[in-house]
Amino acid sequence: MRFSTKAIRVGQEPDSATGSIIVPVYQAVNYVFDDVGRPRGFEYSRTANPTRTAFEECLASLEEARFGTAFSSGMAAVDGVLSLLRPGDHVVSARHIYGGTSRLFEAVYRPRGVDFTYVDGTRPEAFSEALRPNTQLIWIETPANPLLQLVDVGAVAGIAREHGAKLVADNTFASPYFQRPLTQGVDVIVHSTTKYISGHSDVIGGAVLTSDESLHERIRFYQNAAGAVPGPWDCWLSLRGLKTLAVRMRQHAANAQAVAEYLTGHPKAQEILYPGLPSHPQHELARRQMDGFGAIVSFRLKGGATEVSRFIKTLKIFLFAESLGGVESLVCHPATMSHAGLTPAEREQAGITDQTIRLSVGIEDTEDLLEDLDRALQAC
Repeated sequence: MRFSTKAIRVGQEPDSATGSIIVPVYQAVNYVFDDVGRPRGFEYSRTANPTRTAFEECLASLEEARFGTAFSSGMAAVDGVLSLLRPGDHVVSARHIYGGTSRLFEAVYRPRGVDFTYVDGTRPEAFSEALRPNTQLIWIETPANPLLQLVDVGAVAGIAREHGAKLVADNTFASPYFQRPLTQGVDVIVHSTTKYISGHSDVIGGAVLTSDESLHERIRFYQNAAGAVPGPWDCWLSLRGLKTLAVRMRQHAANAQAVAEYLTGHPKAQEILYPGLPSHPQHELARRQMDGFGAIVSFRLKGGATEVSRFIKTLKIFLFAESLGGVESLVCHPATMSHAGLTPAEREQAGITDQTIRLSVGIEDTEDLLEDLDRALQAC
C-alpha cells in the first residue's frame, strides 16, 4: 500500500464485534482474562489499549517503522527516548532544536549525570568532532524549530553508525508525508503528534517510532513503568488526523510556498527562511532528502518591538498562539514563546532575535492568507 492508503487502512480493520469501519474508542481500563495467565490480548490500558494500538500501527507504517509507541505528549516521547541514558553517558545534539527539548536536556537530564554537547547541525563533521567514547545518542531536528536549519540525515547517520551511537531525529516539522528518516539511517524518530499528525489543534500527544526491537522494548518498558500514556480518545483523534495527513500536507506546503515567495519580495520582511525557496542555504539538501518543504515559514521583521507588536495585532487570519501544525494559520514570536526558556545569550547564539517571526501556515484560502499578511506588514 502507498502512503495515503496506509493512512486510512493500516491498523484499522472493521471492528470484529460490530463491523464498524471506524476503530472504536475503547474507553476501558481493564479487560477480561479467559483463564489464569491467559488474557485475550489486552490486560490493562496503561500497558496497551486497542485504540492506541491501532494508532501506533498506522503511524509506524507511515514512517516505515516496525514499532510505534504513542505517548501523552511530545515531551513525554522525548523523555521516553532519553530514558535509554544512564549517568555518565554523553549526547551530541544539534544546537537548533525545540526549546522544550533543550530544557529537558539541561534542567532534568544534566543534573542526573548525562552530559550534552551542542553543535552546528548544518555541518555533519561537527557531530564527528564532538563524539566521545561515552557518546550514546546523537540528536537532530530537521527542519529545526524555528529557523528551519536542515541536517544532512544520511551523512550524520553514517557518523553515528561508525561510532556505535544511536541517531534520534525529531521529524515533527516535516511529518512522515514529507520525510521518513528511518529510510535514511536514523534509529529512532520522535514526533509531537500534537502538530501535523493530529492536525486540528485539539489533542496533545507524542510518539516514538523505530525498527530496532531492543530499543522499542526498552522505551515501551519505561513508558509502562512511568505511565506517560495517551488516553483512548486522544489516540482516536490522532488516528482520525492521520487519515487526512497527505491532503493536508499538500495544501499546507502549497500555501507556505506562496507565503514565502510573497515575503521574499516585501521590503519590511528580511531573511525569509523556508526550505522551498532557492535562496534557502540548504535548498538542494531539502530537495534531496525530503518529498516536500513543509509548512513553517520564518522571517525577521524590520523594526523593533513596536513594529513586531503592531504586525501581530493587525493579523486577523493568522492567530497569535503557541504551537503549530493545525489546519488554522498561526503566528508565533519564538523569543517569548517557543524558545522563551533559553537565556538571551542562548537565543542570540541560536540566531533567534526579538524580530524573529514564525508562521505556521494553515490550509485556508491562499489569497486570504496573503492579504492578511499584506495588511499587517503595511501597518508596520
